[in-house]
Parts: sequence; C-alpha cells; structure tokens
Amino acid sequence: MAQNLIWQRQLDEGLTQMNIKLDVSQQRQLLAFLALLAKWNKAFNLTAVRDEREMVSRQLLDSLSILPFVTTHHLLDAGAGGGLPGIPLAIALPDTRFTLLDSNGKKTRFLKQCVLELGLRNVDVIHSRAEAYQPQELFTQISSRAFTALDNQVSWCDHLLAGNGEFIAMKGLYPDDEVAALGRGWQVNSSHRLEVPGVEGERNVLIIGRHGHTH
Repeated sequence: MAQNLIWQRQLDEGLTQMNIKLDVSQQRQLLAFLALLAKWNKAFNLTAVRDEREMVSRQLLDSLSILPFVTTHHLLDAGAGGGLPGIPLAIALPDTRFTLLDSNGKKTRFLKQCVLELGLRNVDVIHSRAEAYQPQELFTQISSRAFTALDNQVSWCDHLLAGNGEFIAMKGLYPDDEVAALGRGWQVNSSHRLEVPGVEGERNVLIIGRHGHTH
C-alpha cells in the first residue's frame, strides 16, 4: 500500500512536469500495470529495472516521453518485451490501436495477462519474430525501446512498414555508430532529446524513414 502511494506521488509529479494530462482511471491503470510488471518480473525477468523507487520514472514516464511523436491510428511496438513503451502508450491513447510484437513466449504471456487484467481493448499481442510476422495491413509507425541495433531493426521490420512510414526508436546516448551503419535506403528524419523526470543520463528518440520520404 505504501509503495502504491509513493508511485502515485511520483506519477503525479512526473506527469505535471511533462505536461501530460491523464484522468484518474488512466493513472490507476498505469499503476496497476506497474504492479503487474514488478510481480511478474521476479519470475520472468521482463525488465532490468528492479528498484521499485525507479520504476515510475524509468518505465512509465520514459515510455510516455514519446507521446508527442505518436501520430498514427495503429502503432506496432516491435520487441515489446515487458510492454514498454506499448502498454503505457495504449493507456494514454485509448483511441489508438496498438499491436505488441515479441518473439519471447513468456513475455507475450505476460502482455496478454496485462491486456486482460487492465481491460485494454485497443491492444493486440502477437507472439512472433519480426521477420516472420505478416500483418493484414502495413504500419505507418513502428516503435521500439531497447530492441536491437538500428540496422537490424530496419532490416527485420522493413516489410512491416508502409512506404511513407517511420520508426520511432528510443535510445540512451545518441547512437552515432548505429546511425552510420544504417543502410543507404534509410535516413534519420529527426532526433530529439527526451526529458524524463527522475531519469539520469541521456535519452534520445530517433525518427527514421526510407530515403526520400519525409513527413
């Protein structure tokens, strides 16, 4: 109970600093998700963050920091892992559809449990490797957080991205080497420093598209 109150205060303060407005039920869902993540993490190793004092900032607020860049009606979260950033984004954007893709069966079982317990009607969970996934329609945005190197990502997910689509790739330090290794058909359309309350160290998001396509 005490932990929940601490999390609630951290969430309130963080959302205020980030100028993100969520109603009481959305905040309750976020904290319920965090409790599920903490519980399942003990057995399933879903995330490296185990200190409960850092979970709100490094998981919820960090995920929500890319909200301004999500403009699609249906987002694919590739390598969704423990549901970051996909589940917090889906809670914050109930009118947007989210497909969470991961090749790890334990992680997709956890994600399905989250969808069930949190009542998330705008989330689908797919257990598949990115290269093998064949969606009915292509995605205009694909997000990732701690998924893989950028050249791998664009290679594995190329067939999932619409012609004018873009990747929203969350990184720590700006990945100069990864950007340099991108294939000739790809370009960084923009990059942005992310300010996440309570998170030390640099955070960046890179918007990557096919060469010649910019928004």
